[in-house]
Amino acid sequence: MLQIIAYTGIFVFALTGALKARNHQMDIFGAAVLAFVTAYGGGTVRDVLIGVRPVNWMNDYIALILVLSAVVVVFLLHRNVARFKITIFLSDAVGLGLFTVLGVQKSLEMGVNGGYAIIMGAISATFGGFLADILSNTVPDLLKRSELYATACLVGGLAQVLLMRAGVPEHLNLCICIVLVVSIRVISKWKRIYLPQI
Repeated sequence: MLQIIAYTGIFVFALTGALKARNHQMDIFGAAVLAFVTAYGGGTVRDVLIGVRPVNWMNDYIALILVLSAVVVVFLLHRNVARFKITIFLSDAVGLGLFTVLGVQKSLEMGVNGGYAIIMGAISATFGGFLADILSNTVPDLLKRSELYATACLVGGLAQVLLMRAGVPEHLNLCICIVLVVSIRVISKWKRIYLPQI
């Protein structure tokens, strides 16, 4: 189940990165770089922080093929990028949910306590997009005042830890938390829900 979540998340985030590259009129190499960073950035930061060696993507050719496949899919699409704004948003929301539960689970398996596992889940889900936004010279969604982004990950991660402690079966727990993160992200966008401005 976790492996399926990991590979689905990698493909979805790689697709998001490649679509961002297309939106910024990058070439196919730039798209591959942005797809790779979006797919692997958060997991790499998490693994470095919790001491996983080698980091999650090393020696995983399936994950690399998924990233390159996402770039090819975007390359073969010839429609106007403006039409893909909803696709980028939804794929990013799904990726947030997938990578949040994966980050929390992997952190707990490495002996990280519940509170920091939740933070590692949020890092896993958001830092790839954060790095991709920096590379494409835009203000990262993580930092600007926008609809709930990292907050959705934190709420989903908290629910995951609490449900695990309540004895909810792992598969059901993961599915509930993925749906929760995606729902919070989508509803906050739809209803324009923001955190208070500083």
